[in-house]
Amino acid sequence: MTITNYILIIDDDAIMREALADWLEAAGYSARKAADGNAGLAEVKSDAPVLVITDICMPGASGAVVIAELKQKYPQIPVIAISGMFNSGNGMDADAAIHLGAALTLAKPFKRGDLLRAVADLLGRPTDS
Repeated sequence: MTITNYILIIDDDAIMREALADWLEAAGYSARKAADGNAGLAEVKSDAPVLVITDICMPGASGAVVIAELKQKYPQIPVIAISGMFNSGNGMDADAAIHLGAALTLAKPFKRGDLLRAVADLLGRPTDS
């Protein structure tokens, strides 16, 4: 398996997916997008990223399923779990996402700088090619 130098964003919310990709690309990272967990896992299988950012609450394969499968099959790929539900008391909380294998979590809404700091903590700053 080859790991390609891109970050995969998995989120069923098209606006969030586009915003995250725009933030990452403006900061110098390469990003790809998947609309759900199944599409994201298929992307990883065909061309593994250096990092996955996944929403937790999605129809079909949830972020919890994505994290569990990534940790089992691709343990070298770090995951940032994002969710609007982390601080709500409903669904999976941030600690559970970490326990499942996420390297970091971000509760929506988060700021651009929060995301870029989390990515830089895991990957370092992007390098000029």
